Amino acid sequence: MMNTKLSLLLCVWVLLLGCCVGRFVVEKNSLRVSSPKSLKGVYECAIGNFGVPKYGGTLVGSVMYPKMNQKGCTNFTDLNFSFQSKPGGFPTFLLVDRGDCYFTLKAWNAQNGGAAAILVADDKAETLITMDTPEAGKGANDDYVEKISIPSALISKSLGDSIKQSLSDGEMVNINLDWREALPHPDDRVEYELWTNSNDECGAKCDSLINFLKDFKGVAQLLEQKGFTQFTPRYITWFCPEAFLLSKQCKSQCINNGRYCAPDPEQDFSKGYDGKDVVVQNLRQACFFKVANESGKPWQWWDYVTDFAIRCPMRENKYTEECSDLVIKSLGADLKKIKDCVGDTHADVENPVLKAEQDAQIGKGSRGDVTILPTLVINDRQYRGKLSRPAVLKALCAGFLETTEPSACLTPDMETNECLENNGGCWKDKNSNITACRDTFRGRVCECPIVQNVKFFGDGYTHCEGVTSTMVVVGRESKVAGLTRLVLMTIEKVVHVHLGSEVMESSHVKILMSAKRNRPVNAQVANAKTPGGVMSANALVVCSTHEKMTRRYTAPVNMWMIILVLVVAVSGGYAFYKYRIQRYMDSEIRTIMAQYMPLDNQPDGPNQVHHNM
Repeated sequence: MMNTKLSLLLCVWVLLLGCCVGRFVVEKNSLRVSSPKSLKGVYECAIGNFGVPKYGGTLVGSVMYPKMNQKGCTNFTDLNFSFQSKPGGFPTFLLVDRGDCYFTLKAWNAQNGGAAAILVADDKAETLITMDTPEAGKGANDDYVEKISIPSALISKSLGDSIKQSLSDGEMVNINLDWREALPHPDDRVEYELWTNSNDECGAKCDSLINFLKDFKGVAQLLEQKGFTQFTPRYITWFCPEAFLLSKQCKSQCINNGRYCAPDPEQDFSKGYDGKDVVVQNLRQACFFKVANESGKPWQWWDYVTDFAIRCPMRENKYTEECSDLVIKSLGADLKKIKDCVGDTHADVENPVLKAEQDAQIGKGSRGDVTILPTLVINDRQYRGKLSRPAVLKALCAGFLETTEPSACLTPDMETNECLENNGGCWKDKNSNITACRDTFRGRVCECPIVQNVKFFGDGYTHCEGVTSTMVVVGRESKVAGLTRLVLMTIEKVVHVHLGSEVMESSHVKILMSAKRNRPVNAQVANAKTPGGVMSANALVVCSTHEKMTRRYTAPVNMWMIILVLVVAVSGGYAFYKYRIQRYMDSEIRTIMAQYMPLDNQPDGPNQVHHNM
């Protein structure tokens, strides 16, 4: 009898999920065929729910359809097939047929064979579907799923047949996979949701989710704290059909009189934790976020869920309210507010938090219903692909308006590799490795670099150049008998640099004095006056510092000749100016400064103010 009721209950849930599947939105990206001419155009393809879609970017490749193993169910390396692209050639997009094995196995075999992406041709004329991962345990060796890193896409049967025909006719088929518009990027902030679960006994998917939460926590908190993102955790719950409210199945899997349910973790009602335990912990996590968000620290949710997963696992029988309370207290959160939010889980009443979660499951606008766990929604569009830190971060970065991305989007592990080949078509110095090419997650950009704190100027494609000069101004100002005096000492250093050679310098030192009666001097001076209105003797001003570097790329012989002439001229000029400065300081400047600056052989005045320089 119990098995009959359980089967019927599961059937009802399947029907409910079946209704939801009707509103499931297949996320797509553009596929542009650039050759042959007969196929040239833009087509739709469905993004696989595994691998790493290149959100925000594009990938160009040449299609190959194998003569054997056309469904991709056998390891290509065992058949001595290699799809690794040769230097200077297009990456390989492997085309395989649908059927006989899991989509993930096809992708894994293609990746091991050296393909850069996999295209799966549908075996019948139908609306495109989302290629998903197999249910836990159903794959012969399903631990490979998390290792898939190439992007995958399902294409229509008609497009697949056309590509095969062109290849059989000896024509090259080149394709550009474009994910730039797969996620909307309306502004400089990304809103995203993670539909998750506190259950840690559901096999590979639970393990993958927990590992992702731990790995992604740091970057998620940083983005949230700096205002780049707005994150919301979500939890799926189902309701028990009214006819089964008194059944053991509903009582063990639901709270609040069947309103909010979750599947039994072990799929066995006679042992371990029940589904209602999962619902309660999901509710506690949702309430923790609500309270933390109200206190202005929503990022603490990541600390709570990761700490709870480590300290309170089901397998150690610590998946309890008591253990949860200890974690909450350790984070300094308001436990009373969280308990008030959770409320009475045995009462025959609605819980506002879980009710909101059920309402949010229904798709609105371009987003479909949420029916699978885990699900990531970015800017109201469901993410497809591997749940890993680099893949998800790239997707989040694609959700920013271009040029507004945070620095986390420009780190080395986010870069493309376009600069490795032909310098990405950007400028590069012939005598060094300095280049204008810079990889980003969207692709390469050609931008003149900054080298040793020197900014190069140019278009980034054909030239980058510029000359460095440094000006130091030392000033003293005072008012004596209505006379304002200013002494300026300017040191100009011009640096000519040829990349790969030594730096040659020339220095010019100038002394400027001005005296103006009862008029302010137009100079930047330290704001440190004595009560009498006289500037501090130790107020030293260093201002107007700028650098400018010119780099000329002529023949080495000419450059060395120029450098030799500069060395001679600079040496003579420097010695002359040094001599003039010393003479001048000994006479005029030293006399003027002595009026309001203590020298080594003079005692401090009674009103002298000291400042550390």
